Amino acid sequence: LGLNTDVERTVTLASIIEKETGVAEERPEVASVYANRLARRVALQADPSVIYAELLQGTYGGALHHNDMRFDSQYNTYLHPGLPPGPIANPGKSSLQAAMHPADTRYLYFVSDGNGHHRFSSTLEEHNKNVAAFRRAVMGK
Repeated sequence: LGLNTDVERTVTLASIIEKETGVAEERPEVASVYANRLARRVALQADPSVIYAELLQGTYGGALHHNDMRFDSQYNTYLHPGLPPGPIANPGKSSLQAAMHPADTRYLYFVSDGNGHHRFSSTLEEHNKNVAAFRRAVMGK
């Protein structure tokens, strides 16, 4: 049969969005980060893609560490720019909608706020501040 390439790409992106956040209202912003990164041809750096790659190999230990970002797999979006070769999960309706209609932002980064939501940023400087705030909130560092 074969799917239309745009449909495959949309489902693949939506699957990453699905695993990235459980907050439906954030999904268009998450989608915008990935759409902006794809437009710039830079790595998506999606943690769920690394988890999926390690799950496929049976090496996922329950938490990601810095070394995991170097795990060699076509699904590792830290190593390979663009979308992985296929979906990493079954996306729900809100993730599919977000992939088809991302928010219109300049966001390139996001990080957990430690309370189930995310902080979004357009610059690396802003992102680093958000990462530091996350570490303080969650790890007391």
